Amino acid sequence: MRIAYVINSVEGGGAAQPVPAIARVLQDAGAQVRVFALTPRDRRGLPAMIEAGLDPMVREGGPADHLAAALWLRRALIQWGATHMWTSLSRATILGLVLGPMLGLPVICWQHAAFLKPWNRRLMRALQSRALMWVGDSQSVTKLTAERLAVPTDRLACWPIFAANPETPRATPWRPGQMLRIGSLGRLHPVKGYDVLIAALARLQADGFAMPVPVSVEIAGDGAERGRLAALVRDAGLTDIRFTGYTGDPQAFLSALHLYVQPSRSEGFCIAAHEALTTGLPVIASAVGELPHSIRQNITGMTVAAGDAEALTLALRAVLHDPERLQVMGAAARADMLERFSWDRFATTGAAIVNHLRQASA
Repeated sequence: MRIAYVINSVEGGGAAQPVPAIARVLQDAGAQVRVFALTPRDRRGLPAMIEAGLDPMVREGGPADHLAAALWLRRALIQWGATHMWTSLSRATILGLVLGPMLGLPVICWQHAAFLKPWNRRLMRALQSRALMWVGDSQSVTKLTAERLAVPTDRLACWPIFAANPETPRATPWRPGQMLRIGSLGRLHPVKGYDVLIAALARLQADGFAMPVPVSVEIAGDGAERGRLAALVRDAGLTDIRFTGYTGDPQAFLSALHLYVQPSRSEGFCIAAHEALTTGLPVIASAVGELPHSIRQNITGMTVAAGDAEALTLALRAVLHDPERLQVMGAAARADMLERFSWDRFATTGAAIVNHLRQASA
């Protein structure tokens, strides 16, 4: 099997980060794997793919020149001698569903997004029967794939995208007298809900909530929303929120925190929150995507309704009233992630999918 792993781009972030681990499982099962990216974007995901030996081929094009991307991909697949296509995210998936049958290549569509643009959803639903197999990256996305794309269960599998690494550095527990550091990792985009977090912190301040400990908040990520979010912080009179920009070392960022917050309006699996749990951080998150399945309420963290600043305020108030409980919750979070998302489980699920592909392609 020569699997062409077709992705939208090699930008940094949640979508590109798991590619080396997924490819490793495919390779361990006997397949050759090469990455084909339709556009470069910021290229921050490229070094890890190169280090993993995936020999990524990156098209120097834009995000909307679909005909040019299709022609490039067709040539590249033929030249490399691909026997299968493994696609990720909407653009790559739609092009794969168009090109794969034309080239006689079985297509495996990996689904991550809890939200699809209406036109993409209609296209994928119309083309879904052209895929040999669909794979959801979580329980929630697998269920959505069945519902919105009408994929039957015999062509649908769930492969959770995350493998918890036991060597992940542990967060240093908060100690009395220390600043309590709250943080989040993500694009500065409306879907991440950082305006909701700012509103919740402003409510705490307006309600006269006396912080029992000094608190700082750091949000690591880039995006077009930075100016608007900074203005919201200024207008609310908040002085302890910092936007620290993109971080190339998310583990170092997370291990310096005491509490992680993910106030998203929509998520699929949300790798950042799972990395935070593995680091030993309690997580307060919106109840979207896989997060309500992965966070054990009041044991490893808390979930609240998406977009509900009042609910997030109450959750923050609860944990800040008892900061010494954070260490207990964080230890439970790490143990839970290492048990539920072990490498053995991740690799076994992937190997079973590869075995199914071999049988279905025979």
